[in-house]
Amino acid sequence: MKLTKLNGSILIGLIAIIGILIAQLLWTREAFNSEDKKFSQKAHIALLEAAKKLYRGTNLELPGKNPVQKISNDYYIVNVDNDFEPEILEFYLISEFRKMNITTDFEYAMYNCQSEEMVYGNYISLSEKKQTKHSVHFPKHKNFVYYFAVRFPNQTGYLFSSLRFWFVLSIALIIILLVYVYSIFTLLQQKKYSDLQRDFINNMTHEFKTPLSSILIASNYLYKQDPIRQDEKLEKYTHIIIDQSNKLNQHIEKILSIAKSDNSPLILNKKTLDALPILESVIENIQLKHPESQIKIKTDLEAASIEADEFHFTNLAYNLLDNAIKYSDNKPEITIAISKSGKNLQVNFIDNGIGISSKNIVFVFDKFYRIPSQKSNEVTGFGLGLYYSKKVCDLHNWKISVKCNPEKGCTFSLLIPKTK
Repeated sequence: MKLTKLNGSILIGLIAIIGILIAQLLWTREAFNSEDKKFSQKAHIALLEAAKKLYRGTNLELPGKNPVQKISNDYYIVNVDNDFEPEILEFYLISEFRKMNITTDFEYAMYNCQSEEMVYGNYISLSEKKQTKHSVHFPKHKNFVYYFAVRFPNQTGYLFSSLRFWFVLSIALIIILLVYVYSIFTLLQQKKYSDLQRDFINNMTHEFKTPLSSILIASNYLYKQDPIRQDEKLEKYTHIIIDQSNKLNQHIEKILSIAKSDNSPLILNKKTLDALPILESVIENIQLKHPESQIKIKTDLEAASIEADEFHFTNLAYNLLDNAIKYSDNKPEITIAISKSGKNLQVNFIDNGIGISSKNIVFVFDKFYRIPSQKSNEVTGFGLGLYYSKKVCDLHNWKISVKCNPEKGCTFSLLIPKTK
């Protein structure tokens, strides 16, 4: 994906999440206002019913059609135009609030004509947790003579608790937004580092190719000269220069091929192959390089037909064998065991090398990863062989795994679907 398309997708995703978050916050605010109105209506009805019950059994009538007034968000006064006992008022208030499903705490006060002041009544806890509250001053209302006042000190918290789901959802959306922003930031940073790494590798390898080609041309010309051939030491040193230059050239070509495959996927030319002659050819070639190695194929099958790209399968087998030989302290002994495993063909590369520790075995297929050990320091390489092998297996939809042998060495296993 191009960077411009990536930026566009990121921007669209960010706008969408922010839009959803804003909509959620607006819905939450509307839900809170709606709950506040419902609470106010229920409190108004409960106070009106309590006032009516205070007049029940008397010959008096309620003063006005609507004696209940909301002074502030959590403060109400009720004009009763008569004197009543606080215990009776408290009983009616508790009863009516519970009928209206108002379960938050409240406190009330009544106007005293003799002292011309509001007399604090009581703090009533309708919630499960009992709380002790100090009396709060209730202001005197100038327009009424006989009235009582009710305050809900925890009204805001009560409303918030009824909207718990909305707030949890809003917090979850905020967390998602933060995670999204952090993930995008990390993705862009990793892409930046990946681009820098790829450019550095490409530039480095190309810069190495030119002087290396000159070294190889000059070395091959030098090797053909009679004075060099006649001097055993000079011939040996010239051969070392050519051999090591070829090794370096192979490493550079491998790095370039990996870098190229990272930019564009490898193109496979799949066809039905018999794996046995290919493996035999690979063994023959690698024993020319390492004549001391002992490599054998162990199988009961007359043929091992697979659907694969011959070039990449050959490189895959060569990498696994070459890797097993490099990381062997003693004389390399490798067995390629081929068998049927259900609908698949299993190919195991079993070696007697130094093995891999359990803490490092999960990283062996990572790009540029080399197991930290004394042997790794002695063996030249860039940690690309097994990475390439894993990539070839992924492109073929094969499975590759590695495990340590009970005694010594390790086993690399290929699980390949059999051809019909």
